[in-house]
Amino acid sequence: MRGPGVMPAWAGGVRSMPARPTRRERFDDIVLAIADAIDCRWERELRSVGSLEYAVEDTPLLPEGWAHDSIPLASMIRATGGRPHRLVLFRRPIEHRAPEREDLEALVFTLVVENVAELLGLPAEDIDPRYQPGDD
Repeated sequence: MRGPGVMPAWAGGVRSMPARPTRRERFDDIVLAIADAIDCRWERELRSVGSLEYAVEDTPLLPEGWAHDSIPLASMIRATGGRPHRLVLFRRPIEHRAPEREDLEALVFTLVVENVAELLGLPAEDIDPRYQPGDD
């Protein structure tokens, strides 16, 4: 067979469909949507404590001889000097704990809300009314 329907796009064929998003891209999208919603609601208060950045890393770097039974899911790095606060979410441990998308969204939501609440010195229930203690 010949023609644009069977030839690769680079050779003049029909353009292929865009690739499906990777797990990392889907995770980043979830974090971005949740962080944007929280940031919009608490913009003034977050500005008063300094800026807050969000980051995603695959796994945490654990010290040699880590003796705890669990792996951290997130880490809040407090602002120092000119650097802003930074909330780092660890993708692989979170995905391991919540394999379904709905569970993943709920866990990321819980982690973001709890860390922002701690940063602002407020109860997590005040940060977002959808927060339910013990969600994870």
